[in-house]
Amino acid sequence: MKNPLKNSALGITLISILLGLFVGALILLFIGYNPIEAYSVMLNGIFGSVRYLSWTIIYATPIILTGLSVAFAFKTGLFNIGAEGQYIVGALTAALVGYYVPMPTLLHIPFVLICSITAGSLWGSIAGYLKARFGVNEVISTIMLNWIALYLNNFFVLNEKIKRPGSEATNKILDSAKIIFFDVWKKSPDGQAFRKAHPFFNDIFRTPANAGFLIAILAAVLVLLILNKTTLGYSLKAVGFNKDAAEFGGINIKSSMISSMAIAGGLSGLAGAVQVTGFTREASALAAMEGYGFEGISVALIGANNPIGCVLAGLFYGALKYGGSKIQPRIGAPYEIISIIMGTIVLFIAMPKLIRMMKITKKKEAE
Repeated sequence: MKNPLKNSALGITLISILLGLFVGALILLFIGYNPIEAYSVMLNGIFGSVRYLSWTIIYATPIILTGLSVAFAFKTGLFNIGAEGQYIVGALTAALVGYYVPMPTLLHIPFVLICSITAGSLWGSIAGYLKARFGVNEVISTIMLNWIALYLNNFFVLNEKIKRPGSEATNKILDSAKIIFFDVWKKSPDGQAFRKAHPFFNDIFRTPANAGFLIAILAAVLVLLILNKTTLGYSLKAVGFNKDAAEFGGINIKSSMISSMAIAGGLSGLAGAVQVTGFTREASALAAMEGYGFEGISVALIGANNPIGCVLAGLFYGALKYGGSKIQPRIGAPYEIISIIMGTIVLFIAMPKLIRMMKITKKKEAE
């Protein structure tokens, strides 16, 4: 009887995760730490309380969205390395619109999200246009756009008219722009009394639990519908499978490239908006990339470029990031082991594809 997991995307992913954890355990053992103890601390840091689970979801939310961004571009034959820059632009837009454009809550939150999606979309479409019009490789253009986004962010944030006095960040967004659950009420006398009487909810309210994860789920469902149930999705995937055949079939290749990068950019811009409105409540000057876009690449690969897979992979990555942060203060093991584990998992996931490509190349050379 055939094993259904063998050679399947799910099977390769599960095996790669186990191998990544095994390599991490070997490294911990080599540098003098007990891997069982380290992983126990990690698991307790994820599942030890409702508060820990809440933080895991908060950590996972932006990388689910950037993972969706990268996966969407992959599905359409493009490699979106620029999710980081699109995220930065989306976060900056959310911080500025969230503070300088006061509105009622029911209007303010969707307006901030739409503005960030639009900003990220425009930023992504630049790379799409350069690819379509001049044949500029999207990897090169998006890498350059990442740095432009970083310095553009710093230019605005450090402007004396924008930055918060005594800081290197923008003003905190207005309460009407926050997507944090019951942010004002839980600090009120009634909220404090409720929290005291209900320890379970108090544990959650000790974190900035917010609607970002729900937004990420909706985005994943929307991406799934676009790719599988719409003419646009069919056209974009056709271009990704075979550009020449798609063009022969009457699909506008150049328009598809721009549309693909615009949608991918919008998803990363949404990630920035969710992070600002649900967690940081400000945009800060950046000395280096924060990494959410690059982590999205790992999430897309682990999730096999599937929207639902990206949600699960993002939760897995968020759990490792948050739970892994406990091993250094608890047992002294370096936090960097989490990056090694994730890198190893991605390496093992990529290896079967690399081997297949090498076999195809070798076969073509033999012919």
